[in-house]
Amino acid sequence: MDKVVGDIKGKRIVHLQFGSSPSGNYTIRLHEAFLEYGFDSYVLSLHSDVQGDPRIVSLGKFAKNLRKVNQKIQDFLTRKKPQDAGAFSLSFLGSDISGHELVQKADIIYVHWILGGFLSVRNLKQIAALGKPMVMILHDMWAITGGCSYSFDCDKFLTQCGNCPIFPEDKEVDTAFRQHVEKKRLYASFNNIFFVSPSHWLSDLAKRSEITMNKPVFRIPNPIDRRRFKPFDKRVAKGILGMEEFDFVICFGANKVHSPYKGWMYLKEAVSRLAERVEGSKIGVLIFGSVATEEIMQSIPFPTKFMGFIRDDYTTNLVYNASDVFLAPSLADNLPTTIIESLCCGTPVVGFDTGGIPEMISHGKNGYVANYKDAEDFSKGIEYCLQNRLVGELLPEFNTDVVMGHHMDLVSFIEKEISVGDNN
Repeated sequence: MDKVVGDIKGKRIVHLQFGSSPSGNYTIRLHEAFLEYGFDSYVLSLHSDVQGDPRIVSLGKFAKNLRKVNQKIQDFLTRKKPQDAGAFSLSFLGSDISGHELVQKADIIYVHWILGGFLSVRNLKQIAALGKPMVMILHDMWAITGGCSYSFDCDKFLTQCGNCPIFPEDKEVDTAFRQHVEKKRLYASFNNIFFVSPSHWLSDLAKRSEITMNKPVFRIPNPIDRRRFKPFDKRVAKGILGMEEFDFVICFGANKVHSPYKGWMYLKEAVSRLAERVEGSKIGVLIFGSVATEEIMQSIPFPTKFMGFIRDDYTTNLVYNASDVFLAPSLADNLPTTIIESLCCGTPVVGFDTGGIPEMISHGKNGYVANYKDAEDFSKGIEYCLQNRLVGELLPEFNTDVVMGHHMDLVSFIEKEISVGDNN
């Protein structure tokens, strides 16, 4: 398929990503899309579970041991973190991959989620010093904050992080302050660093953040393979999973129910209220990403089937198709892959009005956008989708052709910028 034209055809793209997995991995999907559109794409990871693709490479034992040491340091320094606080990633140790063959031969380097001891800010500086274009993909807020993945109500990152809620010692010059300064120096020192956010929400924050407001920031959603995620007869899908007896099936992911991001307390309340709203209807529940737990079983007033952690896209596709509505009660999220997958399978989505979620859901058409942290409205949204038999539909801007068109425009822009810089 010859989809790339001009002098950008055949450009070698190298994606840097902490882990590569065969299911639900945005980096792998972008890598595959680049290949399909005529680019020479590779992935370099710390860990990889992908089999049979020589273009996906992982580092050796030393790098993995270094990651373990970094994790121990992070666990110690964040040991007093409040339970309701989100993730905070420290950038102490990481691997110098600037001399790796894939990095050396790259024309453009896409930096995805590289924390957890894979790469540090110092390592990013080593890569930037090569002079190659470096595209920072903002899958969460870490690149524009002092270290948190989502800041919730804290807006210190807009000026200067410090006295961070993660560290209760009440010090202005804390770890968050130092990492904020370290990133600011990195971004200010190089003109070959560009930023891409999958959502308007995060791209707007990046343009306002003190450390990235003067850098090029683009909004490009994550791609989805619609050959894998597509609708088929729900009766067949329900039959395969043994859910054919139910009038309606609702579905949600429950990998970490107590995560401050996932909104479990609002979800279980909303589902309990749903039981009162639709009394007389036979409703079944599909849960993936978790094994059966006593807490979940006692909280859900409907018959429940646990799918566990799904490791392939085909089973994931089956689960969405067997569902009449997908629930996404996230309290902080960028552009959740699960919502895109569900809509591709024709299943509507109920989510809160937060982050990039409202950008994917056309309220009342392909789903329902509930008021933030409002379990009652979330419950109404589930009922609305079921009673109106809403059909999920991916909005046009998320189609792969559109997404890759933006990436080709970005590559062309980078080529021009680098050329102008060289001439100056």
